[in-house]
Amino acid sequence: MPNVTQCWVYRTGQAPREISLHDISEFIHEPHQFLWIDVNAPSSELLGILGEELDLHELSLEDALTMHQRPKLEEYGDYLFISGKTTALTDSKNFIVIIHHGLEPNLARARERLSREHNGFKPERGSALYFILDDIVDHYQPVIAQMHERFSVLEELLLRGGLERQELEKLYTVKRELTALREAIDPMQSVVLDLIRVHPEVATRELKVYFRDVHDHALRAVGTLDLLRASAFDAMQFHMATLTLRQNEAVQKLAGWGAILAIPTVVFSLYGMNFKAMPELNWAWAYPVVVLSTFVGGYWLYRRFKKRGWI
Repeated sequence: MPNVTQCWVYRTGQAPREISLHDISEFIHEPHQFLWIDVNAPSSELLGILGEELDLHELSLEDALTMHQRPKLEEYGDYLFISGKTTALTDSKNFIVIIHHGLEPNLARARERLSREHNGFKPERGSALYFILDDIVDHYQPVIAQMHERFSVLEELLLRGGLERQELEKLYTVKRELTALREAIDPMQSVVLDLIRVHPEVATRELKVYFRDVHDHALRAVGTLDLLRASAFDAMQFHMATLTLRQNEAVQKLAGWGAILAIPTVVFSLYGMNFKAMPELNWAWAYPVVVLSTFVGGYWLYRRFKKRGWI
């Protein structure tokens, strides 16, 4: 994936202006303006340039390069570093750096809200960070809805007649993806709470209610994921119980038919031993009586087992 870097300069009451990455040093120290730097799939060399231009700590640059870790909030001097599964944010007094890896959420809406000073918020670190976190959390909602739909389809198949091996693998895949998604969203709650409680310079008095709204959205998303994960686990348990029940039914049928067939097997095996002293051999009605008795005994067992649902 090629490196893509976009930089915008925001001034209160003015439209944002796009600049080159190599020009950010000319704007970084100017008051009354805010820099938005968006980097996609950066190389170590590009991050090194950013680190020199913005005086970023080497540990934050290392985390931004590796990524794919649990979301966390770190404080390095006068700037904050927020890392996630595929996105890292570096937030300072007059700039914010967004670093993406892979399929990043589309932050065009956040940039647009910042440029038109949505809800009266000026382009600054607190409002920019709120718009970004709000978009990231909202980005998970359609993903959760899609996974809920996939699970509902598999659940309907399970209730109709059970799952085949391929469908069971799909159910397990959904459960695994739900777990991974929860691991990505759940720490966002503590990140937002830390911003509210520990960093009043970011979550100002006016912005606290909006950061709480982001926390509430993350909390509800985690609750929905927990419910889906529990439902997926219950579905797998239901599937295993259904298989066990079917196996028990098969064993019952085999045992029932085995008991029925045991009667003629015993009777006819006795006649196959060729004894001379068998009184009924000289009786004219012996054969019909033996056959009829065998049939009656087998039929009686059949009725008993049929009534109990064994066959």
